[in-house]
Amino acid sequence: MAASDTDGATWPERVPESAVPSVSVPVATALVVADMVGVGVFTSLGFQVRDIPSGFSILLLWAIGGIVALCGALSYAELGAMFPRSSGEYNLLSRAFHPAIGFMAGWVSATVGFAAPVALAAMAFGEYGKAVIPGAPSLALAVGAVWLVSLVQLGGIRQSSSFQLISTLLKVGLIVAFLIAGFASPSPQPVTFSPVRADVGYVLSGPFAIGLVFVMYAFSGWNAATYIIGELRAPERTLPRALLAGTSLVLVLYVALNAVFLLAAPIDKLSGQLQVASIAGTYIFGTTGGRIVAGMICIGLVSSIAAMMWMGPRVLMTMGEDIPALAFFARKSRGGAPTYAILFQLAVANLMLVTESFEAVLDFIQFALLTCSFLTVLGLIKLRVTRPDLPRPYLAWGYPLTPLVFLLVTGFMMYSLFAERPLQAGLGTVAMMSGVLIYLLANKRPGRDAATALPGAD
Repeated sequence: MAASDTDGATWPERVPESAVPSVSVPVATALVVADMVGVGVFTSLGFQVRDIPSGFSILLLWAIGGIVALCGALSYAELGAMFPRSSGEYNLLSRAFHPAIGFMAGWVSATVGFAAPVALAAMAFGEYGKAVIPGAPSLALAVGAVWLVSLVQLGGIRQSSSFQLISTLLKVGLIVAFLIAGFASPSPQPVTFSPVRADVGYVLSGPFAIGLVFVMYAFSGWNAATYIIGELRAPERTLPRALLAGTSLVLVLYVALNAVFLLAAPIDKLSGQLQVASIAGTYIFGTTGGRIVAGMICIGLVSSIAAMMWMGPRVLMTMGEDIPALAFFARKSRGGAPTYAILFQLAVANLMLVTESFEAVLDFIQFALLTCSFLTVLGLIKLRVTRPDLPRPYLAWGYPLTPLVFLLVTGFMMYSLFAERPLQAGLGTVAMMSGVLIYLLANKRPGRDAATALPGAD
């Protein structure tokens, strides 16, 4: 990559003149929290306690997952503050390695990387919505949720910010109310959260390591604010604060939620069950507990869908600013919304919902998404070594330990996916390589160097 790509240009020189940085720290933090807190934390415990019937070990498992997520957030905060442009890994990998690597990440994100999780969250909304509105068709609820959120996003950045902040505050408020009710239960289960000798065996066991993989999936989304850096006020300050505050808050909520689940319901009732939150809710609130929890999750899923419908189109928008063939997607409304990019993601998400193909897509893109995160944090170390002269408005705390911890755990997850799901991991690799191939073919023209194909890389 040419030196001018990382020459420390000032923030206004790196973004299009049409960009209006207006997103505050609270809104950016809400985006991180909304993207992280989905259905994972409400469904994982049942499979964990089956092999790890210990309160201390379970909470330690979730605490470790949160610490690893914080390590990733610290690394992304440094890179994002150095190169404040929307689109997440597309921008960061282009800067750290080569535009072809960035295009690879952008290709996956812009096509299915966000649309598939949106469809999954929407379908979960539909399923939980049936518990709140008996007899309602789940598909209609799912499609309605995606369309509602998309209309909000089309209204512009200011409308998106308000909706995101309000929906996330409501989500967090309901979770806190659930936690208070759970901890105040007059008849808690006889579970202890203090370590005992048996915990050593649980922590060193295979199920603990496997459980960490699923915990890390529940923590995914800690990098959310990097996808809208170009819309952040003073990104060199806003981005680190949003990533660290949002991830820390979710860490506390996740540990507390699992503690409440264990205190509310007997372990044998939770073991092997998917709907652990509903089971705990029944013990806390009685027969209406399941409906209360379903309503809480539905509201939470709306904010998650809103976050992904905000972030995903920004990848395609930024690619459109760089690549003439995609310039159509860079067009914005008066409110700053990338209209055609939003409509494209809406169309793909709806297609996945109607064809019920989102679960299959998620299976094979998981490996690709992990690889992109791994390479991004690796890029932080590379730039520290090869370009120590670059201005760094924010320095990752605990370097080099924190990025190494993230790389170690993410590498383990990638290995686990290859070992347990070789076909899906292989398809994910093919998806990434297809992005690299498309990039190279698109830039294979006389007198054009692929390494300088993107603006800002020459």
